[in-house]
Amino acid sequence: MHAFFLLVLCAVVCGVSSNSQQVVIETLMDNVVVLRVPHGPRPVVNVPLSCGEAYQNQPVFWKKNGVEMNPSLVGNHVTVSVEEMKGGNFTCHFSPDGDALNHTIILIQLQPDKSVILEKKSPAEGYIHCSAPNYKGSFHCTWTRTEFRTNAAVLLVKAQRYMENIPCELNADGSGVHCQDANCPYNEERHRISLAVYIYSSSLLEAYTKSFYLREIVRPAKLPNLQLSDGRVFSWDYPDSWEKPCTFFGLQFEVKAVHTASRIIAYYCMSNCEGCRHLFDAQGRRFIFDFDSSLP
Repeated sequence: MHAFFLLVLCAVVCGVSSNSQQVVIETLMDNVVVLRVPHGPRPVVNVPLSCGEAYQNQPVFWKKNGVEMNPSLVGNHVTVSVEEMKGGNFTCHFSPDGDALNHTIILIQLQPDKSVILEKKSPAEGYIHCSAPNYKGSFHCTWTRTEFRTNAAVLLVKAQRYMENIPCELNADGSGVHCQDANCPYNEERHRISLAVYIYSSSLLEAYTKSFYLREIVRPAKLPNLQLSDGRVFSWDYPDSWEKPCTFFGLQFEVKAVHTASRIIAYYCMSNCEGCRHLFDAQGRRFIFDFDSSLP
């Protein structure tokens, strides 16, 4: 099968008044064209497409979203008219019933984005939540689709730090990504990680971005092996995801023991590399034991 490739020759914007903003056409990735359209009355955009150099002078047929176009479009080079939000997947074939030879997806992105596909988690956090279990360079980012856009699909995820690409793997349900910064520094971070998520619903495309230092999103995991010995000694270990037996990035533990309805006693422990121990007079008393691990 011939390799798919996309050739965008030009674009002619029709029916736009002289004071209207111009539609911008951009090739986002292979076989994907984005029409960046300003809010307000949307013009008809004529987009020339080509099935490919291998099909010069061939009577190829064109379909939109799997349906032959009306009126029919035949030829290697054609022009499709995109109205309102009516983009789609345009495919070319040797015959109406033949396999697709090439395809071009045309999506529309409103400028600026209205952000109707994803839910905003909070004013401070925005639409994407990111966290990391340690400083090794692995981080996980998630998002939530709105009630009426549950079928929205992720088109592209790009993560970078100082012009270096960071590989990411999309979750199976499309609700997040796992990324691994192979060049994660063990000294002070000088450059932020930039994340861009392109997600679409029908022909509507929206782009969401987030920028952060790894140190801003590190959240230590729950502490394992919490034990009480001799009725008075509590002990616990470092989180399994933290480097052991010792790490440049130490943890500080805050311990609270509640033994009456009206009194709270707080203890603080600066841990060493092997975990933490604290002595309580626990005999004859029932303790509600809570702890929190944080970065110093």
